[in-house]
Amino acid sequence: MPSNHLPLLLAAYQYKFGRDIEAMAQHLIDDIGVGWDELGTDLLDGAPPTLVAALTGGEHWPSRTLDHLITPDGSPPVRMTVTATTADELGMPWGYILHPQGIEVISMAHTGAGPLVAWDTDPSTPFSDHPAHWPAITTRRTPNTSRTARPAAGAAPTGPRTAARR
Repeated sequence: MPSNHLPLLLAAYQYKFGRDIEAMAQHLIDDIGVGWDELGTDLLDGAPPTLVAALTGGEHWPSRTLDHLITPDGSPPVRMTVTATTADELGMPWGYILHPQGIEVISMAHTGAGPLVAWDTDPSTPFSDHPAHWPAITTRRTPNTSRTARPAAGAAPTGPRTAARR
C-alpha cells in the first residue's frame, strides 16, 4: 500500500542508496531470487533518526524475501512475475515502477498507468491507500523498457500489516 511502501522507497532512494536508482533497482529487483515478503526498516539505513522514528513509530523489522518457499511438487520456487493479469491472484493491489524522475504508483483500479511521485518528495508526506484519492488517470504512459524504468517486483506484501508498521 502506498502509505506503507512509498515512504520506505522514497527514503531508501534518498538515503540508503544515495539517490542512485541503479543501486536501488539492483537491490530491490535484480538481487532477489523470487520476490519480497516484506520491505523492512533496513531500507531506512542512513536516514535521519527523526525520519526513521516518524515512519516506523520506533519499531525495527528486517526486509524479508520469499526465498524460503516450498512448492507443492518440490521444485525450486521461480521468480514472481507481476502483470496486470497476475497481480490480483498474487494479492498485489498496488505496483511501483522505478523511473529516473520518480516512482510510479499503479493501483489495480488504474492498471497501465499511475501518478508519478518525484524522488525528492518528503518521505514523511502522508499517502492515501485509496485509489480514489489519487489523481485521475487520463493518459497511459508508454511502456519504458530501459534498465532504470522497471517494476519493483514483489514490492507489495500479500497480507495486511499492523498499524504500527507503517
